[in-house]
Amino acid sequence: MSTVRTQDGRAARGAGAGQAPAAVLPGEAAGSTGAGRRRGAGLALGLLSAMTFGTSGTFASSLIGAGWSPAGAVIARAAVAALALTVPAVVQLRGRWHLLRRWSGKTVAYGLIGVAACQLGYFNAIERMPVGVALLLEYMGVVLVVLWLWARHGQRPRPLTIVGGVGALGGLALMLNLSGPGGISLVGVAWALLAAVSMAVYFFLAASADAEPLPPVVMTWGGMIVGALALVASGATGMVRLAASTQDVTLFGHQVSWLVSVLGLSLIAAAVAYVAGIGAARRLGAKLGSFVAMAEILFAVLFGWVLLGQTPTGMQFLGGALILCGVTLVRLDEP
Repeated sequence: MSTVRTQDGRAARGAGAGQAPAAVLPGEAAGSTGAGRRRGAGLALGLLSAMTFGTSGTFASSLIGAGWSPAGAVIARAAVAALALTVPAVVQLRGRWHLLRRWSGKTVAYGLIGVAACQLGYFNAIERMPVGVALLLEYMGVVLVVLWLWARHGQRPRPLTIVGGVGALGGLALMLNLSGPGGISLVGVAWALLAAVSMAVYFFLAASADAEPLPPVVMTWGGMIVGALALVASGATGMVRLAASTQDVTLFGHQVSWLVSVLGLSLIAAAVAYVAGIGAARRLGAKLGSFVAMAEILFAVLFGWVLLGQTPTGMQFLGGALILCGVTLVRLDEP
């Protein structure tokens, strides 16, 4: 990694995926117009990523309702996304194949951890516990990002970050309606915590950059290939159940071809979501980028309200407000 900003705004040098503060462009001073525009673009990309990730539940549930296994849907998601990104990735490389060699380790880690392990952990968790509890545990990855930056880089969380983090996680709990029925499985908790750790690593890998970074489209393309292969291997060994179907699915109250859901899950909720997520993390850093990603829950509830008629409760509205306030406080705490 090249020059990055520490929590107090000073420039620092380093290497490796663990250094997650937003990369600073050559000649870009802290507080400059260029830095402000970069942060603004990062927030826009982060919201786009959260919005498109928020559609994944709608598309995936339609496939699962038609006989697909969760792992089967994720493999289709990653494989079709990789296929769709092949030409854009080659164009983005412009013959710079050396970048693939330089970033091969991070790309493989991104695919294995950020794509495959995160999905594998989450889907194994929801088979053993309520979805809301599994999601809350997964989003503890945001806390892990803050703790790692403190332990590894001495970036002690300041009061605004602590208050914002507690508020955002509390809002997340309200949004997910954790008071519903369902027991807690220790094995499910372990899988959910695997998803949380994988989520934290995802943001660090996405935020890493150097003097010649791998374009987000290329990193997503490589990660999807690795992730799809890893999930196929996990299915072949019996770790997850693999099933697919070509029967029509129910989407937005209508019977449509299964291809519609697969393409939506792959192009919108994977290709666009991951590319935008990498672009956001590189501009915002792992900490702020991970907090902005919590808006995925807001968009998921919003889509359920507008498209499926699932009106949010008063507590969910309050939870959404808390998440937005929490993210705002963390943003204000950034140097």
